[in-house]
Amino acid sequence: MLDQFAKDVLTPELRAQLAACQLNASHAHCLPPAAYVSDAFAKLEQDRIFRRGWFGIGRADRFVTAGDFETLDVAGQSIIVVRDRDGNLRAFANSCRHRGARLLEGAGNCRGIRCPFHAWAYKLDGSLVGAPHMEDAPNFDRSQNGLVAYRAEERLGFVFLCLDPQAPDLDVTLGDFAALHAPWPIAALVTTRRRSQVVDCNWKAFLEVFNEYYHLPFVHRDSINDVYETPEPGDFVTGDYASQFGKTDGTGSQLQGEKSIPLPMMPGMTGREAAGVRYTWVFPNMAFAACVDAFWVYEAYPIGANQCLVFQTACFPAETIARPEFAAQLAAFYHRLDAALAEDVPALVNQHRGLSSPDARPGRFQPRLEPNVAAFAKWYSSKISADSR
Repeated sequence: MLDQFAKDVLTPELRAQLAACQLNASHAHCLPPAAYVSDAFAKLEQDRIFRRGWFGIGRADRFVTAGDFETLDVAGQSIIVVRDRDGNLRAFANSCRHRGARLLEGAGNCRGIRCPFHAWAYKLDGSLVGAPHMEDAPNFDRSQNGLVAYRAEERLGFVFLCLDPQAPDLDVTLGDFAALHAPWPIAALVTTRRRSQVVDCNWKAFLEVFNEYYHLPFVHRDSINDVYETPEPGDFVTGDYASQFGKTDGTGSQLQGEKSIPLPMMPGMTGREAAGVRYTWVFPNMAFAACVDAFWVYEAYPIGANQCLVFQTACFPAETIARPEFAAQLAAFYHRLDAALAEDVPALVNQHRGLSSPDARPGRFQPRLEPNVAAFAKWYSSKISADSR
C-alpha cells in the first residue's frame, strides 16, 4: 500500500497523469508539472528515486589514489566517497557515529577520517580506530561503531552509489548497458575538466533537454543544430537507462562551421558508430554523449524542486590528450560545450517558470525526437507511484 505521505501527494488527478506516462513514446504524456515544481513531489522523489536505487556520480578517475575523497549532498543527506587503501571505492554517511558531526567537506585527500568535534577517527574502510576516553564507557565496542556504509560500484569508468541495501545488484539495474556502449573505449577515457553550476530549474528538466533533439532548431539554431541529422528511433534496452543514436555532419564536438581543428577519432571506432553520436540517460540523474572523438557527461542533483546542482565532465582518450595540438582542440571543444549550455539554461529557466503556472498541463512527446525523455518519464512515474515496501 502507498504510505500516507504519498497518498496525500498523489491525488487521483496526479495518479492519472502518471499513468499516462506509462504508454509507449508515441502515445505517452509528459510528466505532470507538479513533478517539477512541487516541494512535496521533491520530498517524495528523495525517498522513491534516490534512496531506493542506484544513481550515478560521474567518472571514477577523480578518485585516483588512496584517500582521494569527495563529499556530495543527495537525497537530503551528505555522503563521503573515498578510495580506500585496497583501491576500492567506499561510500559513507558524512556523520560521526558519536554525536553526528559532519566529518569532511568538499574534496581532497586524507590519510583517514577524523571528526572535528570530538576526534573520533576512522580508517578509509570506515572502521573506527580512535575514540578518545571511551574506555570509560562500559561495553563500548569500536567494531560496532564504524561509519554507516553505502554501496559503491564502478562500471566502465563511472561511479554508482546506492543507499538501499535491498536494491538489486548494479548489473541487474544496468542490464545491457555495457554491451550497447562497447564500440566506445569508455572505461579508459581520461577526464580533463569537471565543472559545476546551479541552474534555476528542476533537475529532471535539465537532463531532459540534454536528451532530446526537438529543441535544437529553436534553441541552438546558429550553434549546433546543423551538426545533427534526424536521429534513429530510441534503442530497445534492458536496464534502467535510455539511449538514442544519430548521425552527425562532421562531429558533435564542435560548433557548426568550426571544423578547422578537429579532434582525432577514438581508437577502434568503425562503421556506424564512427559517423555519429550516442546520447544515453542512466536513470535517474546521469547522462552522457559518446561521440567519435570526445565524451561528455552531465550529472544533476536536486536542490529542492526549483533548483539543481549540475556537474559537467569532459573526457578523451589518453592518445588524444598526448597530441601536441590537443590544447587548441580542447579549447574549441570547451567552447562548444559552454556555448550550447549557455543557450540551454535560459530556455530551462523559462520552462520552469511556465511549469509553475497553476494551469500547466502535461503534453505529448514527439516520439522520434524525445524517446529518451519518454523512457525516463515511464521509469520515473512507475517508481513514484509504486507501493511502498
